[in-house]
Formats: sequence, C-alpha cells, structure tokens
Amino acid sequence: MAIKKQYLKSKPICKVTFTVPADEAETVAVVGDFNNWNPTASELKKLKNGTFKGTFELPMENSYEFRYLIDGNFTNDEEADRFQWNEYAGTENAVLEV
Repeated sequence: MAIKKQYLKSKPICKVTFTVPADEAETVAVVGDFNNWNPTASELKKLKNGTFKGTFELPMENSYEFRYLIDGNFTNDEEADRFQWNEYAGTENAVLEV
C-alpha cells in the first residue's frame, strides 16, 4: 500500500493518491473522516496490474482518520502518518496528516 501527497501551490489543497495492491479483490474503497466513511463515494479504480488506485483532493492543515475497505473487510495502511484508537470500532484507524 502507498500514499502519495501532492501539495498545490495555487490553493490550500493536497491531492492524495491511495494505491492498494489487491490482485484478488473485487472492490477496494478508502473510507474516512473526509468522506463520512462512505464507501460508495470513495471506491478506488482497479488497474490492469491488479492494483487499486484513486486520488482525492483534501483541505490542507488537517488530519483524517481512514481505513481501506477491501471486499467488505477493513484494513489499515502501514504507511499511514500515525494510528489513532477508535473507541466506536474497538480498533485503530490509520491517520493521514496533510
């Protein structure tokens, strides 16, 4: 898994690209604070090589909790900036700092 951040000089936005290698998966979405944990608004596109990829424009100077939803199962990105305990879910969420 990989996270790439591209800060725009023209506006306070960071383009964040999420890449998830999941050859066997049917669907992959990134859900989090930035999209109200809505998987239908954040599905990643499956590429020919089996990797899922998507880019989102997020306001800068914020932190966002997120997780990947791979075929209905939640998982964290080991390359996240940090991890935050989520009492509601009873597990840690990945955190993205932009």
